Amino acid sequence: MTAAGRPLGARLRGGAALDVAVTRGDLVESTHRVHAAVVSADGALLDSARDPQLSTWWRSCAKPFQVMPLLRSGGLDALQWGVDELALACASHGGEPEHVAVAARMLEQLGLEEGDLACGPHDPLAARGGRLLRDAGQRPSRLHNNCSGKHAAMLARARQSGLATAGYERADHPVQRDCRQAVAEWTGVPEQALGVSVDGCGVSVFALPLANMALAYARLAEAAHVGDDVSRRVVTAMTEQPFLVGGTDRFDTLLMEACRGNVICKIGAEGVHTFAIVDRRIGFALKVEDGAPRAQFPAVLALLDAYDALPRTLPSPLADFLQRPVRNTRGEQVGAVTVSGVPVGQRFS
Repeated sequence: MTAAGRPLGARLRGGAALDVAVTRGDLVESTHRVHAAVVSADGALLDSARDPQLSTWWRSCAKPFQVMPLLRSGGLDALQWGVDELALACASHGGEPEHVAVAARMLEQLGLEEGDLACGPHDPLAARGGRLLRDAGQRPSRLHNNCSGKHAAMLARARQSGLATAGYERADHPVQRDCRQAVAEWTGVPEQALGVSVDGCGVSVFALPLANMALAYARLAEAAHVGDDVSRRVVTAMTEQPFLVGGTDRFDTLLMEACRGNVICKIGAEGVHTFAIVDRRIGFALKVEDGAPRAQFPAVLALLDAYDALPRTLPSPLADFLQRPVRNTRGEQVGAVTVSGVPVGQRFS
């Protein structure tokens, strides 16, 4: 692989090329350390930054695999759910009216209601969602939770399997055990070796090395390519309905729209991101060591740019994520957030 005529491995392997610098003037004021792994579908580590074997929590990046048990069992089809419901099950959505409507419809078709969701309410993640909620004089509900689609799908799995819906979020519930098994299968990490804790939305979250996260996304793209129906449907739902996966101003939506279906990506909390170039079946995973989202997005774009997976001209506002301005209270640009290996206190050029 090459990028701008340079061997990509020389940029990334074991280095700090993905570290994100925050400048003020021409001096680096802060630096975010970024770890990354680039993996092929056969498990080969193609490139890395810092520690590709760093073990961390996968967070919401696991959602495309947590919905797999429902898909493989035929539960999605039995409910006559389509790409909208599947996309929302994989989403960290922005809590906009369109997202809330799909989540509410999913619950209604199950004969359940908002109170059956184990996730708590939080403000919409999309600026538009928050504005519309405030303008309506309403407070956020559990449907506005960015994980409400995932939870509705888990409730569907419980219902379709004849299991109790109460407690579906607990690690010992069969729904969560099925999710853990799916994660183990796709990442290549044995179930007993997965770290298990509680995610922000209340269900199980898994810890594993970055390289295995990247492997799962490479395998997902490969399986979709060779005709595995479940994998194809997940990739299709996310890339054909990117708005439902994120929202109006959400990074994953903007990126998948710009790449026109050839990149599937999923944000996770605390600076974790997993994504794949679909037609080349290459998976990527990165972790910003301090969890800062301002470093997460330019690092994702830099990796994809190194693999020539971005359009020649990035559309706005996606381009703003690559080199985000640092502004003072008067709106004047006084610095930038950009990918650089320059350490704190050094001159930036």
